[in-house]
Amino acid sequence: MTTPLTPGAAKKSLGQHFLFDPALLKRVANAGGGVEGRTVVEVGPGPGGLTRALLDSGVAKLIAIELDDRFAEGLGRWPETRNGQLHVHHGDARRVNIAELVKSVGGELPAMIVANLPYNVGTPLLVEWLKTADWRSTMVLMFQKEVALRICAAPDEEHYGRLAVLAQAAARPRIAMIIPPGAFRPPPKVDSAVVVLDPLPADQAFADLDGLESITAAAFGQRRKMLRAALKTLPGAVEALDAAGIDPTRRAETLTQSEFRALAAAWRAGR
Repeated sequence: MTTPLTPGAAKKSLGQHFLFDPALLKRVANAGGGVEGRTVVEVGPGPGGLTRALLDSGVAKLIAIELDDRFAEGLGRWPETRNGQLHVHHGDARRVNIAELVKSVGGELPAMIVANLPYNVGTPLLVEWLKTADWRSTMVLMFQKEVALRICAAPDEEHYGRLAVLAQAAARPRIAMIIPPGAFRPPPKVDSAVVVLDPLPADQAFADLDGLESITAAAFGQRRKMLRAALKTLPGAVEALDAAGIDPTRRAETLTQSEFRALAAAWRAGR
Protein backbone atom coordinates (compact mmCIF):
# COMPACT_ATOMS: atom_id res chain seq x y z
CA MET A 1 0.00 0.00 0.00
CA THR A 2 1.31 3.47 -0.89
CA THR A 3 2.32 5.61 2.08
CA PRO A 4 -0.14 8.52 2.53
CA LEU A 5 1.24 11.99 1.90
CA THR A 6 2.37 13.93 4.96
CA PRO A 7 -0.46 16.25 6.08
CA GLY A 8 0.05 19.96 6.63
CA ALA A 9 -1.21 23.26 5.28
CA ALA A 10 1.03 25.36 3.02
CA LYS A 11 2.85 28.25 4.68
CA LYS A 12 2.85 31.52 2.78
CA SER A 13 6.05 32.59 4.55
CA LEU A 14 7.89 29.67 2.90
CA GLY A 15 6.39 30.23 -0.55
CA GLN A 16 4.67 26.83 -0.48
CA HIS A 17 2.16 25.70 -3.13
CA PHE A 18 1.50 21.97 -3.35
CA LEU A 19 0.58 19.63 -6.20
CA PHE A 20 -1.43 16.48 -5.52
CA ASP A 21 -2.53 15.15 -8.94
CA PRO A 22 -0.61 11.82 -9.35
CA ALA A 23 -0.72 11.86 -13.16
CA LEU A 24 0.60 15.42 -13.34
CA LEU A 25 3.28 14.70 -10.74
CA LYS A 26 4.46 11.67 -12.72
CA ARG A 27 4.87 13.90 -15.79
CA VAL A 28 6.88 16.40 -13.77
CA ALA A 29 9.06 13.67 -12.26
CA ASN A 30 9.99 12.32 -15.69
CA ALA A 31 10.09 15.59 -17.67
CA GLY A 32 13.88 15.44 -17.83
CA GLY A 33 13.96 12.09 -19.60
CA GLY A 34 13.28 9.63 -16.79
CA VAL A 35 14.73 9.07 -13.32
CA GLU A 36 14.87 5.28 -13.09
CA GLY A 37 18.11 4.13 -11.51
CA ARG A 38 19.29 7.70 -10.93
CA THR A 39 20.29 9.69 -7.87
CA VAL A 40 17.88 12.63 -7.54
CA VAL A 41 17.84 15.65 -5.24
CA GLU A 42 14.45 17.19 -4.41
CA VAL A 43 14.23 20.57 -2.66
CA GLY A 44 11.07 21.53 -0.78
CA PRO A 45 9.14 18.23 -1.01
CA GLY A 46 6.40 19.45 1.31
CA PRO A 47 3.74 16.78 1.85
CA GLY A 48 5.53 14.49 -0.62
CA GLY A 49 3.46 14.47 -3.81
CA LEU A 50 6.47 14.78 -6.13
CA THR A 51 8.50 12.64 -3.73
CA ARG A 52 6.01 9.80 -4.18
CA ALA A 53 6.07 10.21 -7.98
CA LEU A 54 9.89 10.07 -8.03
CA LEU A 55 10.01 6.99 -5.80
CA ASP A 56 7.37 5.23 -7.89
CA SER A 57 9.32 6.13 -11.05
CA GLY A 58 12.24 4.04 -9.83
CA VAL A 59 14.89 6.42 -8.50
CA ALA A 60 17.84 4.58 -7.00
CA LYS A 61 18.37 7.23 -4.31
CA LEU A 62 16.24 10.28 -3.53
CA ILE A 63 17.63 13.00 -1.27
CA ALA A 64 14.82 15.30 -0.12
CA ILE A 65 15.87 18.60 1.48
CA GLU A 66 13.08 20.11 3.57
CA LEU A 67 13.17 23.16 5.83
CA ASP A 68 9.64 22.76 7.27
CA ASP A 69 9.71 20.71 10.48
CA ARG A 70 6.32 19.13 9.83
CA PHE A 71 7.19 17.68 6.45
CA ALA A 72 10.77 16.70 7.29
CA GLU A 73 9.52 14.65 10.23
CA GLY A 74 6.63 13.16 8.27
CA LEU A 75 8.73 12.09 5.29
CA GLY A 76 11.29 10.65 7.68
CA ARG A 77 8.69 8.07 8.73
CA TRP A 78 8.10 6.78 5.19
CA PRO A 79 9.19 3.15 4.69
CA GLU A 80 11.53 4.20 1.87
CA THR A 81 13.71 5.95 4.45
CA ARG A 82 14.20 2.61 6.19
CA ASN A 83 15.12 0.71 3.03
CA GLY A 84 17.56 3.43 1.94
CA GLN A 85 15.79 4.63 -1.21
CA LEU A 86 14.83 7.96 0.43
CA HIS A 87 17.01 10.18 2.60
CA VAL A 88 15.41 13.23 4.23
CA HIS A 89 17.68 16.13 5.13
CA HIS A 90 16.07 18.60 7.52
CA GLY A 91 17.55 21.99 6.65
CA ASP A 92 17.83 24.93 4.29
CA ALA A 93 18.96 24.05 0.75
CA ARG A 94 20.76 27.40 0.55
CA ARG A 95 23.04 26.38 3.40
CA VAL A 96 23.86 22.76 2.61
CA ASN A 97 26.71 21.38 0.52
CA ILE A 98 24.56 19.19 -1.69
CA ALA A 99 27.46 17.36 -3.32
CA GLU A 100 28.81 16.29 0.09
CA LEU A 101 25.31 15.35 1.25
CA VAL A 102 24.74 13.13 -1.79
CA LYS A 103 28.05 11.34 -1.27
CA SER A 104 27.49 10.94 2.48
CA VAL A 105 24.23 9.01 1.97
CA GLY A 106 25.53 6.76 -0.79
CA GLY A 107 24.20 8.61 -3.82
CA GLU A 108 26.01 8.86 -7.14
CA LEU A 109 27.27 12.04 -8.79
CA PRO A 110 26.36 13.80 -10.96
CA ALA A 111 22.84 13.89 -9.50
CA MET A 112 19.64 15.13 -11.10
CA ILE A 113 17.66 17.88 -9.38
CA VAL A 114 13.88 17.61 -9.63
CA ALA A 115 11.91 20.10 -7.56
CA ASN A 116 8.78 22.17 -7.20
CA LEU A 117 10.81 25.05 -5.81
CA PRO A 118 9.36 27.42 -3.21
CA TYR A 119 8.66 30.64 -5.10
CA ASN A 120 10.69 32.81 -2.76
CA VAL A 121 14.02 30.96 -3.23
CA GLY A 122 13.77 29.50 -6.74
CA THR A 123 15.89 32.03 -8.63
CA PRO A 124 18.84 32.26 -6.20
CA LEU A 125 18.97 28.47 -5.95
CA LEU A 126 19.04 28.15 -9.74
CA VAL A 127 21.92 30.63 -10.06
CA GLU A 128 23.86 28.78 -7.37
CA TRP A 129 23.30 25.42 -9.07
CA LEU A 130 24.30 26.73 -12.49
CA LYS A 131 27.75 27.38 -11.04
CA THR A 132 28.17 23.79 -9.80
CA ALA A 133 28.57 21.73 -12.95
CA ASP A 134 30.72 19.14 -11.19
CA TRP A 135 27.97 17.52 -9.13
CA ARG A 136 24.66 18.06 -10.94
CA SER A 137 23.30 16.82 -14.24
CA THR A 138 19.85 17.62 -15.65
CA MET A 139 17.64 19.91 -13.58
CA VAL A 140 13.83 19.76 -13.71
CA LEU A 141 12.55 22.79 -11.84
CA MET A 142 9.17 24.39 -11.37
CA PHE A 143 8.96 28.20 -11.29
CA GLN A 144 6.45 30.93 -11.80
CA LYS A 145 5.81 31.08 -15.54
CA GLU A 146 7.39 34.53 -15.83
CA VAL A 147 10.62 33.25 -14.30
CA ALA A 148 10.58 30.28 -16.69
CA LEU A 149 10.25 32.67 -19.64
CA ARG A 150 13.19 34.69 -18.31
CA ILE A 151 15.34 31.56 -18.16
CA CYS A 152 14.57 30.50 -21.73
CA ALA A 153 14.40 33.88 -23.51
CA ALA A 154 16.51 34.84 -26.53
CA PRO A 155 18.08 38.23 -27.35
CA ASP A 156 15.62 41.02 -28.18
CA GLU A 157 12.75 39.13 -26.58
CA GLU A 158 10.71 40.77 -23.82
CA HIS A 159 11.96 38.49 -21.02
CA TYR A 160 15.62 38.36 -22.07
CA GLY A 161 17.97 39.40 -19.31
CA ARG A 162 20.56 38.35 -16.78
CA LEU A 163 18.89 35.04 -15.92
CA ALA A 164 18.70 33.88 -19.55
CA VAL A 165 22.36 34.69 -20.16
CA LEU A 166 23.50 32.85 -17.04
CA ALA A 167 21.27 29.82 -17.61
CA GLN A 168 22.25 29.46 -21.25
CA ALA A 169 25.94 29.76 -20.43
CA ALA A 170 25.73 26.50 -18.47
CA ALA A 171 22.69 24.65 -19.79
CA ARG A 172 20.20 24.21 -22.58
CA PRO A 173 16.87 25.22 -21.00
CA ARG A 174 13.37 24.50 -22.31
CA ILE A 175 9.86 24.82 -20.93
CA ALA A 176 8.41 21.31 -20.64
CA MET A 177 4.90 22.22 -19.47
CA ILE A 178 2.72 25.03 -18.16
CA ILE A 179 0.68 24.35 -15.02
CA PRO A 180 -2.34 26.53 -14.19
CA PRO A 181 -2.97 27.92 -10.69
CA GLY A 182 -5.93 25.59 -10.10
CA ALA A 183 -3.65 22.55 -10.02
CA PHE A 184 -2.07 23.74 -6.74
CA ARG A 185 -3.25 23.95 -3.15
CA PRO A 186 -3.44 26.79 -2.35
CA PRO A 187 -3.61 28.13 -5.92
CA PRO A 188 -0.98 30.81 -6.66
CA LYS A 189 -1.99 33.97 -8.51
CA VAL A 190 -0.04 33.08 -11.67
CA ASP A 191 0.70 30.16 -13.96
CA SER A 192 3.68 27.96 -13.19
CA ALA A 193 6.04 26.22 -15.59
CA VAL A 194 8.39 23.26 -15.49
CA VAL A 195 11.81 24.06 -16.95
CA VAL A 196 14.25 21.35 -17.99
CA LEU A 197 17.90 22.42 -18.01
CA ASP A 198 20.21 19.94 -19.70
CA PRO A 199 23.87 20.73 -18.95
CA LEU A 200 26.00 21.89 -21.84
CA PRO A 201 29.03 19.73 -22.70
CA ALA A 202 32.17 20.94 -20.95
CA ASP A 203 33.61 22.35 -24.18
CA GLN A 204 30.47 24.45 -24.76
CA ALA A 205 29.83 25.76 -21.24
CA PHE A 206 31.27 29.07 -20.06
CA ALA A 207 33.58 28.55 -17.09
CA ASP A 208 33.49 32.01 -15.48
CA LEU A 209 29.87 32.33 -14.39
CA ASP A 210 30.87 34.66 -11.55
CA GLY A 211 32.34 37.09 -14.09
CA LEU A 212 29.33 36.71 -16.35
CA GLU A 213 27.03 37.37 -13.41
CA SER A 214 28.87 40.63 -12.62
CA ILE A 215 28.72 41.79 -16.24
CA THR A 216 25.03 40.94 -16.73
CA ALA A 217 24.03 42.51 -13.41
CA ALA A 218 25.57 45.80 -14.52
CA ALA A 219 24.40 45.60 -18.14
CA PHE A 220 20.77 44.82 -17.31
CA GLY A 221 20.68 46.95 -14.16
CA GLN A 222 19.87 49.94 -16.36
CA ARG A 223 18.62 48.16 -19.45
CA ARG A 224 17.23 51.26 -21.14
CA LYS A 225 20.67 52.82 -21.25
CA MET A 226 23.41 52.19 -23.77
CA LEU A 227 26.06 49.78 -22.58
CA ARG A 228 28.67 52.52 -22.18
CA ALA A 229 26.43 54.14 -19.57
CA ALA A 230 25.02 51.02 -17.92
CA LEU A 231 28.44 49.41 -17.42
CA LYS A 232 29.90 52.43 -15.61
CA THR A 233 28.74 50.84 -12.35
CA LEU A 234 31.30 48.03 -12.82
CA PRO A 235 34.95 49.14 -12.85
CA GLY A 236 36.71 48.11 -16.03
CA ALA A 237 33.57 47.01 -17.86
CA VAL A 238 33.32 49.98 -20.23
CA GLU A 239 36.93 49.42 -21.32
CA ALA A 240 36.12 45.74 -21.88
CA LEU A 241 33.56 46.67 -24.54
CA ASP A 242 36.32 47.81 -26.88
CA ALA A 243 38.46 44.75 -26.13
CA ALA A 244 35.49 42.50 -26.94
CA GLY A 245 34.67 44.40 -30.14
CA ILE A 246 31.20 45.44 -28.97
CA ASP A 247 29.61 48.74 -30.00
CA PRO A 248 29.17 50.76 -26.76
CA THR A 249 25.96 52.35 -28.08
CA ARG A 250 24.14 49.01 -28.09
CA ARG A 251 21.81 47.95 -25.28
CA ALA A 252 22.14 44.83 -23.17
CA GLU A 253 19.08 43.07 -24.57
CA THR A 254 20.66 42.95 -28.04
CA LEU A 255 23.80 41.05 -27.05
CA THR A 256 23.99 37.35 -27.84
CA GLN A 257 25.31 34.65 -25.55
CA SER A 258 28.66 34.63 -27.36
CA GLU A 259 28.96 38.43 -27.09
CA PHE A 260 28.27 38.37 -23.35
CA ARG A 261 30.88 35.64 -22.96
CA ALA A 262 33.42 37.71 -24.89
CA LEU A 263 32.62 40.77 -22.78
CA ALA A 264 32.96 38.85 -19.52
CA ALA A 265 36.25 37.33 -20.64
CA ALA A 266 37.63 40.74 -21.68
CA TRP A 267 36.54 42.28 -18.37
CA ARG A 268 38.16 39.49 -16.39
CA ALA A 269 41.38 39.74 -18.41
CA GLY A 270 41.61 43.47 -17.76
CA ARG A 271 41.24 43.28 -13.99
